[in-house]
Amino acid sequence: MASMKAGSWIIRTKSQLRLRLFCFPYAGGGASIFRRWSEKLPAEIEVCPIYLPGRENRLKEPLFTRLPPLVHTLAHALHPFMDIPFAFFGHSMGALISFELARHLRRIHYPGPAQLFISAHRAPQLPDTNSPLHDLPDPALIDVLTRLGGTPQAILQHTELMNVVLPILRADLTLCETYIYTPEPPLDCPIAVFGGEQDSMVSKQELQEWRKQTRSAFTLYMLPGDHFFLQSQQNLLLGTLSRLIFRL
Repeated sequence: MASMKAGSWIIRTKSQLRLRLFCFPYAGGGASIFRRWSEKLPAEIEVCPIYLPGRENRLKEPLFTRLPPLVHTLAHALHPFMDIPFAFFGHSMGALISFELARHLRRIHYPGPAQLFISAHRAPQLPDTNSPLHDLPDPALIDVLTRLGGTPQAILQHTELMNVVLPILRADLTLCETYIYTPEPPLDCPIAVFGGEQDSMVSKQELQEWRKQTRSAFTLYMLPGDHFFLQSQQNLLLGTLSRLIFRL
């Protein structure tokens, strides 16, 4: 039976485990995007989607708009569940969160991830060449969402739902677009990076630069699809994740 733990940051679902996979969502998304992963990954892997404040079952809680406070809070909230090997998976914004969380864990001498799985985000040391989105007027921001294709039309066309979604998205975009990279030594854990072959937001060259963030093994996997191949190529992505996890 599922149970809420760590101040509602995760839901525990399993007890006989080989590894925990903490999963961090993209901007505007929530833990629900990982709801089918537990069914499709090996039984000894506990998928732990991260429930960020301000959405889903934490809708009334304040949203984070800066990365350092979020990372500090996550480190202490998840620490009780770092008693067995664990890995991080993050897509887009989630990739940035998982990377900075791994570095923060190292700084405070907590256990670190056995592997980072990075998805659809340029290497953090590269400058953001995209125009800021977080302060766009609502119609312009909705137009961006429409073009990116990650939000169902049923939501985009539903005024009340968009009134809920837009503040979450703005907070997440603010968190990403105010991020300042600080050089540190590369991580010791392997990094596996996933990208979409038709992703107009992140290039293969930008993904390859993640190689500089690890002293260990680096692999890059390009999958069919755009920025949201996480959804369109879920089975292919999870099959690759399963093989990589069993190498740990």
